[in-house]
Amino acid sequence: MKIVACNSNLPLAEKVAAELGLPLCNATVRRFADMEIFVEIHENVRGEDVFVIQSTCSPTNDNLMELLIMLDALRRGSARRITAVMPYFGYARQDRKSGPRTPISAKLVANILVEAGANRVLTMDLHAMQIQGFFDIPVDNLYAAPLFTRDIRGRMKIEGEPPLPYDAPPMDIPGGPHNLMIVSPDVGGVVRARQLAQRLNVDLAIIDKRRERAGVSEVMNVIGDVRGRYCILVDDIVDSGGSLCNAAEALMKHGAAAVEAYVTHGVLTGSAVSRVGQSPLGMLTLTDSIKATEAVKDAANIRQISTAALISRAMQAISDESSVSSLFD
Repeated sequence: MKIVACNSNLPLAEKVAAELGLPLCNATVRRFADMEIFVEIHENVRGEDVFVIQSTCSPTNDNLMELLIMLDALRRGSARRITAVMPYFGYARQDRKSGPRTPISAKLVANILVEAGANRVLTMDLHAMQIQGFFDIPVDNLYAAPLFTRDIRGRMKIEGEPPLPYDAPPMDIPGGPHNLMIVSPDVGGVVRARQLAQRLNVDLAIIDKRRERAGVSEVMNVIGDVRGRYCILVDDIVDSGGSLCNAAEALMKHGAAAVEAYVTHGVLTGSAVSRVGQSPLGMLTLTDSIKATEAVKDAANIRQISTAALISRAMQAISDESSVSSLFD
């Protein structure tokens, strides 16, 4: 097995390599004066099982091109199998025609990845499950729910639960752990929220909202009794933060004792970090699928938990031809 890292999330790639006890492959990804991307691999990869770690986050197109050119270089270097490890899959929100004469960009990206040389894809919390069907190669979609479950249980300090291997702010729930409630910020995320609620054996609530236009949402109703409950919003992507913050405000207006959020991918564009900081959210917990900006690192109510152990175990399972689905438990 060889691990190659592009530039979008080097800290995560280094953690994954450390978990596997392997060095990162000696490779260069640089730009010419006109910003053309150039890739050079300084090791022999002929006949190797190669994993390329690259999130296609902002700058999305640059990071996607880095990945495509790296895949092409490995294919031309006669790698036996190339797995694109994409903790965050960009363009996933364009998974269907949203109107007349609009693209299905997620399908286009899938086609390009295969044409560039990817033999399989490893990703996490795809925005839409049908994207797996856009590929004619195997796609392993990991879930952040086991990480979130462990983190929440560890923060609640439930008796008999093993302590977390990292520092985490305690979760002081009035009335005890049974007063916890998982909340989906929209109807489309109910399946994801229900999975976490079932893992924690707690109740579920749903935010019913009407989206007037892209990036702007209006909360209409809260389905479920959240009065006095410690609410945790669960979502796959936080971009502008508007929907999440509006949902938190709605929950507090309906009598919630406190509100937190667990989100897999922290895109956090524009003034999102500031918006989260001024919202009722006591804490926003993200994974490190996207590298934290300085604003995120400095934010008092935003934290990250690592996906390195989960991704490294999936990579090892793929290399060993063993079960990946066992990691979903």
